[in-house]
Amino acid sequence: MSQLALFQNFALYLAVTIPLVIVGFIAFLWATPYKEVELIRQGANTDDPAKKNAATAAAHDLSGKMLGLMLVVASAIFHSVSVVDLLIWGSVGIVFQIIMFYLFNLLAPFSVVKEIPKGNVPVAIFASRLSVGVGLVMAALISY
Repeated sequence: MSQLALFQNFALYLAVTIPLVIVGFIAFLWATPYKEVELIRQGANTDDPAKKNAATAAAHDLSGKMLGLMLVVASAIFHSVSVVDLLIWGSVGIVFQIIMFYLFNLLAPFSVVKEIPKGNVPVAIFASRLSVGVGLVMAALISY
């Protein structure tokens, strides 16, 4: 492949990946009953330890979902045979991350959706790492 063809392929996949990640971000924000961005914003502009903890918890949870999604998208880029294939696997990654979050909330001995807004950082870290783990498994499944 020529350098121009490689760059065109890079640009095409980038043009698809960026909106896909944005859609994933919006889907994650929409899917949770708490408002991560608002919790983070409130925690950044206060000395209140409870609000700071809620912001930290929300940031861990949301960033874990995003990292998990990006692992899936990176694997989809690497293994896809077309841009459509990338879109399909990226969309599956978004849906699967949301399903796993609610499955975790259902099976955990605590309510994740209640604990994160209360500032329970350990729960958020656990949820975050679970999202990364789900992303790793999904990324491996795409390559199978």
